Amino acid sequence: SPESGHFRTMFVRVFAPSRGNPKPGPQGQDSLQAKLNKTSMKTLSILGATGSIGTNALEVVRRFPERFAVAALSAKSSLDTLAKQIVEFDPELVSVFDETGAARLKTLLPAGCRTDIVHGREGYRQTAECAAADTVVTAMVGAAGLEPTIAAIKAGKTICLANKETLVMAGDYVMSLARDRQVDILPIDSEHSAVFQCLEGNRRRDLARILLTASGGPFRTRRAESFGKITREDALDHPNWSMGPKITIDSATLMNKGLEVIEAKHLFDVSLEQIEVVVHPQSIIHSMVAYRDGSVMAQLGVPDMKGAIAYALSYPERLPLGQPVPDFADLGRFDFEKPDLERFPCLSLAFDAVRRGGTYPAVLNAANEAAVALFLERQIKFTEIPALISQTMRRHTAVATPKLEEIMAADRWAWETVAGAPA
Repeated sequence: SPESGHFRTMFVRVFAPSRGNPKPGPQGQDSLQAKLNKTSMKTLSILGATGSIGTNALEVVRRFPERFAVAALSAKSSLDTLAKQIVEFDPELVSVFDETGAARLKTLLPAGCRTDIVHGREGYRQTAECAAADTVVTAMVGAAGLEPTIAAIKAGKTICLANKETLVMAGDYVMSLARDRQVDILPIDSEHSAVFQCLEGNRRRDLARILLTASGGPFRTRRAESFGKITREDALDHPNWSMGPKITIDSATLMNKGLEVIEAKHLFDVSLEQIEVVVHPQSIIHSMVAYRDGSVMAQLGVPDMKGAIAYALSYPERLPLGQPVPDFADLGRFDFEKPDLERFPCLSLAFDAVRRGGTYPAVLNAANEAAVALFLERQIKFTEIPALISQTMRRHTAVATPKLEEIMAADRWAWETVAGAPA
C-alpha cells in the first residue's frame, strides 16, 4: 500500500535489478555486477547540452563510453561549444533555438557530418522524443524545459530531471503523467538526489521531514541595508558552486531553494509542512531526511554536480568517479542556520505560492525568470527582483485546478507583466 510501501516506488516507478538472494561475499557480488553490465548501456538525449548540467553530463559520458552513448543534443546558444560536442559525440539529432542558429551551426560542422539539425519548439520536441534515446536529461533553463520534458514522458523515456521549473509550474500534471506512462523520474539536482538517496529502501510512513540544505549564497552574512548596492558581478560570485547565471542569481536570492521546496513536494509526494530549509554554508551535506524515530540520514560529498548526475544516469549503480571524499578533519565543523526570510523574501514568496496552489507557482516562476533576466541585463536592482515577483503575484487571478494550457497562459502573463512593469 502507499502508506507502507518503500520510497523506491513512491513517486515514480523506478526500475531496479532483482532483489533476490545472490550468493553472499565477493563472488555473489561479482555475479550481480556482471549481470548488470550486460544490460547497462544507455543512450541519452541531453536537453541543454551546453549549460553546466549538460556539460557535466557529457563529462560522465566521456569517462564511461562503454556505458553511455549520445543520440541527441539541444541548446539555445553557445553554438561553438555545441559544434565541438557534435564532433566528439556524433549524435544523430541536434536542436537549437531558431533557424538562424541552425544555419550557423551547420557552417561550424565538418563536411560530411551526419547529424540532423532542427530548431524551435518542434525541434526541441524531436530531441526529447528521439527514438534512439532511452534516457532524457532535461537540463534546459527555465520554463522552456516544460514542454520537452512532457514530450519525453509521453514518449516513455526515463527522465533525469535537472529542470526544476517543470515541477514548479506543473508538478501535479507532470507527476500524474509519469505515473500513467510508468516513466521513471530521477533527480539530478544535488539536494533532491541527496533526498532520493536517503529515502532509498525506507518506508514512506516512517518519514517525518525532508531537510533541504542551502549554502546561503554569496550574501548570507551581508547587511540588508547594503543589498541595494549589489552588482551583477557580486551576485554571480557563488562561494561553493559553479553554475549558470540564472541559477546562480536564484541562489543569491534564495529563490532557488524556494523552487526546490516546490519541486520536492511533488517529486517525493509530501506536504509542505514536511519540508524544512536549513542553511549549511559548507555545502558538504547536500540534504537530509528525518524519520519518525528521530533518526536523520544525510547524504554528503564535495560540491560537484557530477556525483548527482552520474547517480541518476547509472541508477541503481554507482560509477567509480574518483571524486575526493571530504576531508572532515580539515573541515573541522559543520554550521547550520535558519534562513533569514526578511533579508531573502524570495523564499517566503515561494512558500506562499505553493500554499496558494493553482497557477501561483507558475506565476512565481515566470515572474522570477523575467526579473532575473532584467537584473542580469542591469535594468533593475537586486532588491527589485523580489519586489517585482511580489507585485506580480498580487495582481494574479489564479486558476485553482489548471489545465496545462492555463499553466502556460499564466507563465506568459507573468513574463509580460514583469516586462511591462515600471522601472
